[in-house]
Amino acid sequence: MKKLIVCAAASLLAFASAAHAGSGIKIGVLTCNVEGGVGFIIGSSKDAVCTFKSNGSRAEHYVGTVGKLGVDIGVTDQTVLAWAVFAPGKLGRDALKGSYTGVSAEATVGIGLGANVLVGGFKKGINLQPISLQAQTGLNVAAGIGSLTLHPAH
Repeated sequence: MKKLIVCAAASLLAFASAAHAGSGIKIGVLTCNVEGGVGFIIGSSKDAVCTFKSNGSRAEHYVGTVGKLGVDIGVTDQTVLAWAVFAPGKLGRDALKGSYTGVSAEATVGIGLGANVLVGGFKKGINLQPISLQAQTGLNVAAGIGSLTLHPAH
């Protein structure tokens, strides 16, 4: 099962790069620290603290939640997720606020891997592509619809 989820996550990452490469320009990187917790059979929701660094070195801070709807069974420690942020053009301050949805897959036995490809934000015009597979520790298997909701942390 772990091998299947890891293969799915790797395929998801490759698909995301190809599918969204033409959907705007890379404007920066979003990194989120997601709290650990227990996944329930039909999903999970965990708090996140995120930092967006634009290509111009400006940093913005966000708080929010990362959720999964689908199979999510197990326990994970804190997870770090990182996405390249693509948008139609330069965005103003706090422009990443909003809701994002997409597909998600991960497997963890001790140390695990996963990927989340998300689209949303202002007029659904912002794409979040995994920079690399996420890293986490614990014992968990998850696949389904992923979500991220961001609010400015002022």
